[in-house]
Amino acid sequence: MAERHQQRMQQNPNRMKQRGALAEHPFGTLKHRAGMHHFLMRGLEKCRGEFSLMAMTYNFTRVLNILGVDALRDYCARRSDNSVKTVKYA
Repeated sequence: MAERHQQRMQQNPNRMKQRGALAEHPFGTLKHRAGMHHFLMRGLEKCRGEFSLMAMTYNFTRVLNILGVDALRDYCARRSDNSVKTVKYA
């Protein structure tokens, strides 16, 4: 498997630059939020769960930064299956 990866990288050397530009920033941010070097849980299943929570919070933060709190709140209130339409917001 490592040999196949090495061969693909030799065939397309710009691929690692593209990966670094697209994927490494979110993973670096997630690592920083986790304390840089470690997970708090032990075991693969627990670490997967911990990472999934970190990824979800990262993605939610991105949504809030892009749309804004007001737009997200309004979208949630407009959903047809939302039973909390009469809530007053501050």
